[in-house]
Amino acid sequence: MPKTNLTDRFIKSRRPAPSGQRDVYYDAIVPGLALRVTDAGHKSFVLVARFPIHPKNMTRRAIGNYGAISLDTARERARLWLQWIERGIDPVVENARQAAAAQHKQVNTFAAVATDFLDRHGRTLKKQGEARRIIEREFVRRWGARPAADITPQDVSIAIRAIVSRGAPYQAHNAFGYLRRLYSWAIGTQEYGLTSSPVERLSPKDLIGRREPRERTLTDAELRSVWQAADQMGYPYGPVFRLLILTGQREREVADMSWSEIDVRDRLWTIPASRMKGGAAHEVPLSPATMSLLDTLPRFTAGDFVFTTTAGAKPINGFSKAKVRIDRLSGVTGWKIHDLRRSMRTHLSALPVQDMVRELVIAHAKPGLHRVYDQHAYQAEKRQCLELWERRLLSIVQPPIADVLPLSIARPRSKESIAT
Repeated sequence: MPKTNLTDRFIKSRRPAPSGQRDVYYDAIVPGLALRVTDAGHKSFVLVARFPIHPKNMTRRAIGNYGAISLDTARERARLWLQWIERGIDPVVENARQAAAAQHKQVNTFAAVATDFLDRHGRTLKKQGEARRIIEREFVRRWGARPAADITPQDVSIAIRAIVSRGAPYQAHNAFGYLRRLYSWAIGTQEYGLTSSPVERLSPKDLIGRREPRERTLTDAELRSVWQAADQMGYPYGPVFRLLILTGQREREVADMSWSEIDVRDRLWTIPASRMKGGAAHEVPLSPATMSLLDTLPRFTAGDFVFTTTAGAKPINGFSKAKVRIDRLSGVTGWKIHDLRRSMRTHLSALPVQDMVRELVIAHAKPGLHRVYDQHAYQAEKRQCLELWERRLLSIVQPPIADVLPLSIARPRSKESIAT
């Protein structure tokens, strides 16, 4: 078989083959690669070789049409096919396998894998509500339509650093942990074609910083300033800040409150398990001040959420601007919203209440064997605790006005004035 050093100029100069025939020009650079020219002038590349399916016969396989692929591409593809053949792999089989893998990859988007993780594995997470919220907001919004296998360590680094940059390092640590669990779960199921995790070689300490426990509590003066500033803010964020202080519940537990969760007659707020960090429903007895606050709030028809800017259709989302505003109004800085919960719990320790009841008020789990054997709801005890806390809080934020005016110091009169 004569061979020719194929070039684009040579290929373009080939005229149609005689009627009913095919002209074949073998490449002098890549063994088995050939240019075929039909009697209609159609030009294509083929590879002639002993393929694994028919190892005894020389077989011709089409590589692609000239114009659709270049000469360089044809040579690259021919070399790859020859490597596969050398390893006993048939290019037809391998191409089909790669096409199936590519299709599988496109189907398994990050959003699809995340949804499966949350629906099938989420209930086993200690903080399932938080996990869903963080995964959907921080990762699905960014990568939803991308194949889960295409997410890189750099993608993860950018997403996590964005959380840190907005002043939420603790949330960044939580987000990192949830993403790591998502990929570990997906790899373990062997359902999504994932064999590695983009989180695997990243260090949260290097990426975010060491996770230091917070100990900040607000002083009485700071608590009073924040309480008063919340009144100036108005709906919806002002009442949220006051409810955070009154109830000691978590930020999203209050922000996502719906009217259907509130039993006005029994003065009880029941947070469903799906919204709780521990995955169990939580009852919050409502003190008189809390009920009075709720009575002042508007009702909407588009949805059931208590705190909303969309007529009840969705709850408020994001506290960053509200936090900046309450800092400005109150003059209190250097605190996080979660510090209100810690401050409230610290004050509970000064009340004549059992320590376990104090913990149950803020939805901390019962200790030890109590969790298994003590199924008492402690509703009355929690109500008493919250009402005692309300009295203490009001004494801080609304100190009584003294009803006795201080005596002024009289100036001594001169001897002359006394004589007269």
